[in-house]
Amino acid sequence: MEQKLDHLMTHFSDVMEEVRGELREMKKLQDLEKRLKNVEEMLEEMKKEKEKKVAFSASLLASGEGYTGPMKPVPTPLIYKKVFSNYGNGYNPDTGVFTAPIKGVYFFRFYAHCQGGTTMAVSLYKNDERQCSVFSWKPAANGNATNGTVLTLEKGDRIYTKLWDETWVFDDTAGYTSFSGFLLFPL
Repeated sequence: MEQKLDHLMTHFSDVMEEVRGELREMKKLQDLEKRLKNVEEMLEEMKKEKEKKVAFSASLLASGEGYTGPMKPVPTPLIYKKVFSNYGNGYNPDTGVFTAPIKGVYFFRFYAHCQGGTTMAVSLYKNDERQCSVFSWKPAANGNATNGTVLTLEKGDRIYTKLWDETWVFDDTAGYTSFSGFLLFPL
């Protein structure tokens, strides 16, 4: 009987060691599953980051040369027709308005040009609120001005430029009057 008991104890110890080994293997598999899930989540995040590319650049006239303005009151934003790039499709060349496709921090810059004897003034707006401006009062020769700013935008915020009342801008095929912006980073 004692011999049978020793044999059962040895067999029980062997079975327990096998169970422990299988549990270690199961833990390794669970760890591998967790790591695989983390890698899949990272790949999904990288895919989303790739989709968050937003940048545009456009100049005022699609072709030719000419003035825009003067007007009083100025009815609409400046509409930049010659689109150089529009990643993320945030800029609308029919309205002149950039609409943020995602929440984030963006950089915008705009250039304006006038010829001698005319006054040029343009402002950048966020949701109908003036952010910054450029101005040149009747230069003897050509006048140029540029400005830029970093803005935090919610998805759907609208950015555009607009002339001041009774002012002008000039553009030609060289693209002197232009508007650009890009996403610095999403939030």
